[in-house]
Amino acid sequence: MDKTSSGEAQLKLRLCKRCKHHYSPSSNIPTSCRFHPSFFVCRRHDDQKRYYELGPDDPTYAAKFYDCCGAEDVEAPGCTTSFHISYDEE
Repeated sequence: MDKTSSGEAQLKLRLCKRCKHHYSPSSNIPTSCRFHPSFFVCRRHDDQKRYYELGPDDPTYAAKFYDCCGAEDVEAPGCTTSFHISYDEE
């Protein structure tokens, strides 16, 4: 493949808004994108009913997890799959 063909292939790739991976629209299937549909949050032990989006200065006593599935590792693989959605689509 020459540089022109390679460059044209790169132009066809799109960036997914949810998983941040590059993908080709022609290979986008219902299980292409793996993501968490909710935020990684923290819950203070003294406030069991309210949730907060995780911030850089969270206290060490906060329980941290994905609100959608309960995974406690911020690097946990997504719990939901779907089509990729590019920034070009709205």
